[in-house]
Amino acid sequence: MTEMTDMRTVYGETLIKIGEENPNVVVVGADTTDSLKTKPFGKKFPNRFFNVGIAEANLVSVAAGLAVEGKIPFASTYAIFLPGRCVDQIRNAIAYPSRDDKKGLNVKMVVSHGGLSVGADGGSHQQIEDIAIMRVIPNIKVMIPADTVTVSKLVWIMSQTYGPFYMRMARSKTPIVHSEAQDFEIGKGIVLRDGSDCTIAACGITVPMALGAADILKQEGVSCRVLDLFSIKPIDSTLIEKAARETGGIVTCEEHNVMAGFGSAVAEVVTETYPVSMRRIGVQDKFGESARDNEIPLLFAKHGMTSINIANSVKDIRSKSR
Repeated sequence: MTEMTDMRTVYGETLIKIGEENPNVVVVGADTTDSLKTKPFGKKFPNRFFNVGIAEANLVSVAAGLAVEGKIPFASTYAIFLPGRCVDQIRNAIAYPSRDDKKGLNVKMVVSHGGLSVGADGGSHQQIEDIAIMRVIPNIKVMIPADTVTVSKLVWIMSQTYGPFYMRMARSKTPIVHSEAQDFEIGKGIVLRDGSDCTIAACGITVPMALGAADILKQEGVSCRVLDLFSIKPIDSTLIEKAARETGGIVTCEEHNVMAGFGSAVAEVVTETYPVSMRRIGVQDKFGESARDNEIPLLFAKHGMTSINIANSVKDIRSKSR
């Protein structure tokens, strides 16, 4: 049986490990520190933990002030609130200020509850616009991890890399995709499976869907390359172009609106380097809706976010390219 693990728990545990090594790491929350699993950091380091309450714009501004004073703040809440309620503060207080060759402030924005998998909270709390919002703001790096291994590795990298980051975690538990030996590098994607007939590029919790689609297609004699492009910005243009040239088509999958999201970022690379047929799997410019935890797969299916739909999109590309 596939092991399921919780991104938020690993995030909180990793912060404590980093905090033990680096006294400049601080954590800022907005009344969701229990849910984000950052409260244990506050118990371990009470002088380096700040809960500003239900005031997300203030969360961002406080984090910016701490960064100006040389701290490395990790600011966390739900994705619908950050960036949802504080784009102005993110843009003007974190991304815009630059000194010498340092672009933006050294703030790490790490959120959970992204996408449709929030479930019962419904469309008002299902953040499906954040990739589009954050990747268009200069100086901000955007990460969408597929599993807890990625979360742990990226949090360490962010703590040691100057500049503003945005990382979105899932609320629900996720299967392990990567081994602990896997190396991660900002701006570099990972080839999870090689193939020659088409490429499936995914991010976040849609990566297992992409692998499932490749399994379906393998049974039909179709060889699919599967990419985990966890680094949305900067994106791995070299890997995407290589996949386009070698496999002749790309299907993307994301837990986000297909408008201006991950698939659009991949399409921007493809159209400027080596144009091939593409299909984008994701929310088709609609809001989500309520679904209990056991109904979330049905919600994904309603929006076409399934391994079967990905596989069918691959077959559609191949049928039209012959």
